[in-house]
Amino acid sequence: MPKNSKVTQREHSSEHVTESVADLLAHQEPVDYKRSVLNVTGGEAWDKQKEGEEDLDAERPAWNSKLQYILAQIGYSVGLGNVWRFPYLCQKNGGGAYLVPYLVLLIIIGLPLFFLELAVGQRIRRGSIGVWNYICPRLGGIGYASCLVCFFVGLYYNVIIGWSIFYFFKSFQYPLPWSECPLVKNGSVAIVETECERSSATTYFWYRETLDISNSISESGGLNWKMTLCLLVAWSLVGLAMIKGIQSSGKVMYFSSLFPYLVLVCFLVRGLLLRGAVDGIMHMFTPKLDKMLDPQVWREAATQVFFALGLGFGGVIAFSSYNKQDNNCHFDATLVSFINFFTSVLATLVVFAVLGFKANIMNEKCVVENAEKILGYLNTNVLSHDLIPPHVNFSHLTAKDYNEMYRVIMTVKEGHFKELGLDACLLEDELNKSVQGTGLAFIAFTEAMTHFPASPFWSVMFFLMLINLGLGSMIGTMSGITTPIIDTFKVRKEVFTVGCCIFAFLVGLIFVQRSGNYFVTMFDDYSATLPLTVVVILENIAVAWIYGTKKFMQELTEMLGFRPYQFYYYTWKYVSPICMAVLMTASIIQLGVSPPGYSAWIREEAAEKFLFYPAWAMAILISLIILASLPLPLVFILRQFHLVSDGSNALSVTYKKGRMMKDISNLEDNDETRFILSKVPSETPSPMPTHRSYLGPGSNSPMEMSSAPNGRYGSGYLLASTPESEL
Repeated sequence: MPKNSKVTQREHSSEHVTESVADLLAHQEPVDYKRSVLNVTGGEAWDKQKEGEEDLDAERPAWNSKLQYILAQIGYSVGLGNVWRFPYLCQKNGGGAYLVPYLVLLIIIGLPLFFLELAVGQRIRRGSIGVWNYICPRLGGIGYASCLVCFFVGLYYNVIIGWSIFYFFKSFQYPLPWSECPLVKNGSVAIVETECERSSATTYFWYRETLDISNSISESGGLNWKMTLCLLVAWSLVGLAMIKGIQSSGKVMYFSSLFPYLVLVCFLVRGLLLRGAVDGIMHMFTPKLDKMLDPQVWREAATQVFFALGLGFGGVIAFSSYNKQDNNCHFDATLVSFINFFTSVLATLVVFAVLGFKANIMNEKCVVENAEKILGYLNTNVLSHDLIPPHVNFSHLTAKDYNEMYRVIMTVKEGHFKELGLDACLLEDELNKSVQGTGLAFIAFTEAMTHFPASPFWSVMFFLMLINLGLGSMIGTMSGITTPIIDTFKVRKEVFTVGCCIFAFLVGLIFVQRSGNYFVTMFDDYSATLPLTVVVILENIAVAWIYGTKKFMQELTEMLGFRPYQFYYYTWKYVSPICMAVLMTASIIQLGVSPPGYSAWIREEAAEKFLFYPAWAMAILISLIILASLPLPLVFILRQFHLVSDGSNALSVTYKKGRMMKDISNLEDNDETRFILSKVPSETPSPMPTHRSYLGPGSNSPMEMSSAPNGRYGSGYLLASTPESEL
C-alpha cells in the first residue's frame, strides 16, 4: 500500500484487522454471500442491502414508531398558516371557488415535491446539506440555502409564538382584558381612552397593550420588555423540545400535533351553536366563479401550497432521514398532504363560523346605531312618521325591518339621503371584511371570544392551540438547521442546539422592539418567498434532470418494493418545474409592479396606513433575499473550479462479517481500483442487476449503471451476489 494512503480501521470484534481490503478478502474464510455486504461508494451510498445499512447508520437515531414520525410531519406542515392565512385567502379569493385551484395545485405541485423530499431524505439518510451534496455536489448550495431560510423564518416565527404566550397568560382573568376599552382619569372625570374609542377594544389591546407599536419602522422606540420575556420563553420551549433530538421532539409531537385538532373540533361545535354561524359557513361555500379565472388567485393558491407543506426548508428531509429504508414514504406523502388540506378546511370552517357570529354582532350594532339616528330625525321632524312601515317596532328592531325602512327612506329622500348619514347595515358587507394574517387571530378571534359564554376558557384553549401549532412548525424548522449541520460538520448536538437558540434569541430582539411588528412583516413577505422558490426549483432539477428521473424512479422501486405511478415521472420531469418557474416569474413581476411597503398603525389617527419602506429598510430587504440565495451560486463556483473539495474523491468501503467493519477513505485515484478490486481498471467487472427495474414510461431497457454525480462507481454498490473469483 502506498505510504500516502490513509486507512481508517474500526473493530467491533477481537478478529485481526488486515492492512488492506485486498488482504482482507484473501485471508477470509468462505462466507455466505447472501448475508455479506460489500459496499463501494463515492460519498454517501444508496445501499440496497439492509444489513449494510444497519451498520452504516448504526449511530443515527430513529423514530420510536411510525405514528410518532407521521405526527411529527403533520405537526411541521400544519401550522399557524392553516389557521389564519388559508381562511383569509379563502375569504379574499371567492370562498368555495378558491378551494378548487388550491386542490388542483396541491395535487400537481405539492404532493409530488413533498414525495420527492421524503424519498431523498429517507434514501440517503442525511440532512439537506448531505442529501444535495450527494445528488449533485455543484448544487450543494441548496442545503446551505435551506438552512439560511429556516433561520430567517425561525427568527420571526418564534415571535408569533411569543405573542400567543402573552395572550395565553392574559386569558386567565374575567372579564378578558381586551373586552372593554380602558378608562383614563382627566382630573376628577374618567373618560375612555381616545385611541381605543376610535378603533375597538381588541384592536387597542393588540397594538397598544401587546405591541406598544410605534408609528413607523423608522421609530424603534426601544425594547418591549413584555414581548422580550415572552420571546425568551418561546425559545426556551423550542430548545427543550430539540435538545435531545427526535426522541425528545417526537414525544412532544404526540401532544403538539393532536391537541390543535381537539381544540378546532371543540371550536367548530361551539361555533356552529352560535347565532349567525350558518351565515358564515354559507358565505364560505358560496363560490364566486369569476374569481377562478383570475391569475392572482392561482398565484396565491400556489404560494400557499408551497409553504403549507414546508417544501424547501429542509425539515421534511430531516425528519424522513430518521426513517428505515423500507418505509413507505409514498403513503406518508399522500397522507400528510391531505391531512394538511383537511386541517385547512377544518380551520376555515371554524373561522367562518366565528366570523359569521361576529358579523351578526357587528350588524346588530350597526342597526341599533342607525335606528337611533332615525329616531332622532323623527323627533326633529327631519323625517316623517309616514315613512316608517306600521309593523316596525323600534324596541325590537330586526335587521330585516331596518333594511325595509332603509330602502323606503332612501327612495323618498333620494336627493338628500347622503346628508342623513345612514348605513345600509348589510350582513354581506360585514362578512366581506377580510382580516389578514396576525389580525385574524389577535383581533377578529379575540373580539368574537368576548361574546362567548365562559370566554376565558375558550381564550385559553385557543391560544394554547396556537402555541402548539407554532411549536410543531418550529421543531421542524429547527430540524432543518440542526440535522444537516450536525450530519455535515459532526458538531455536538446538545451544544449546537443550545447555541443556535441563544443566538437566534439575541438576533430576534429586533422583532420585540416597538417597531418589531414591521420587521416581522418584512421577513414574512420577503426573506423566504423568492429564495425558497429558487431552492425548490433547483431541488426538482437536481433530481429529475441531473440525477435523472429514470434512475430516481428505479431507486424508489428498489426502496419501496413497488413501482411509483407514472404520474410522478411526468410531474417531476415537466409539470412541477414549469409551474414553479411561472410562480417565480409572477412573484418577481409582483415585486416590481407593487413597491414594497407595510401597514403602519398611526396612534393619533387610531387607524392603519400603508407606508413604503425607507431606503435603509429596502437595503435590509434586498440583503435578506441575496443572503438566502447566496450559497447557491457560491458553492457552484467553488466546486465547478475545484476551489473546494466536493467529496467525490472520498471512497468509503464497508465489509461486514459478524461484527467487523473497516472504512477506507481518501485513497489516491490510482490506488482505488487496485486496493478495492485487486484488478486494473480495464479488468474491473461491470456488475449488472439480477432483475429489471422501472426506468420510466414506455421504457423496456434494463437498468443503466451510469456514473453517479459524485463518484465514478455508478450507483455506489456492488451486488452482494458477485462471485469472489471476480474480485
